[in-house]
Amino acid sequence: MTQIPPLNSLRAFDAAGRHLNFRAAAEEMGVTQGAVAQQVRQLEAHLGIPLFERLPKGLAFTSVGRGYHARVVTAFEELRAATATLRPEPGRVLVSVTPTFAAKWLIPNLPDFSATHPQIDLQILATEKVSSFHGDGIDVAIRQGKPPFGAALDATRLFGQEIIAVAAPSLVAPHSLPLSLETLSHLPKLHDAHDLWPAFLRELKVDDHGGHGLRLSQTALTMDAALSGQGVALVSRFLAQRDIAAGHLIQVIPQTITGDQHFYMLTQREAKRGAAKHAVVQWFAAKAE
Repeated sequence: MTQIPPLNSLRAFDAAGRHLNFRAAAEEMGVTQGAVAQQVRQLEAHLGIPLFERLPKGLAFTSVGRGYHARVVTAFEELRAATATLRPEPGRVLVSVTPTFAAKWLIPNLPDFSATHPQIDLQILATEKVSSFHGDGIDVAIRQGKPPFGAALDATRLFGQEIIAVAAPSLVAPHSLPLSLETLSHLPKLHDAHDLWPAFLRELKVDDHGGHGLRLSQTALTMDAALSGQGVALVSRFLAQRDIAAGHLIQVIPQTITGDQHFYMLTQREAKRGAAKHAVVQWFAAKAE
């Protein structure tokens, strides 16, 4: 009988293969990057074959490694499914999103979901950290980035990153709309972790005379600061649509830029979908732009 490799090595290989990165796998597992790399090396030694090619910026499967990973993922999924049958939670779906997506898009749209699917217990995990489908029990994740996201994940693009400049009506009341680029250059700018203002102004060929401006860690906070009249914020159009329609924010110039960090729905490729999870996935897909 063929000896089964150590379970910890298989778990490390499973995580590393989904992320194609030892660091991200270590964050998911709550161990050090070195520990994950060592476990994978031990598995390769146990099998006598390389499973990954080590690249400067991550990992790539060998042809053997890719096929083995698919079967390991399936085996772990079967174990989880077997365990879930002992303690089922019908109708529960856990969705991981960023705090900005939760505050500015998901929460305002939840009444529509609840009206359509009152029987589903939708639970929201709002975090900037990389959530684990396995370790955190995530069913669906919404993340901003660009593919590929991992060999074991399906990615569906929901919203493009079309960046617009918005401000409160009170801030721009003394000026005619749309603002001239000269006027925009002198208004205070609100910055978030994406730091899009330099690229935006370069695209417009405008110098910034508005000072350093307020710097905040999340886009949701820059939007809140813009709503209170503290400056002009750069945000993805779909995040600001509700406030623009309500007259709380104004797109101050027609020019936009398109980034490459779009918003995607991520699900496990090999996971079996129950009716509740399928309904959540379909609801998000129907909202896509």
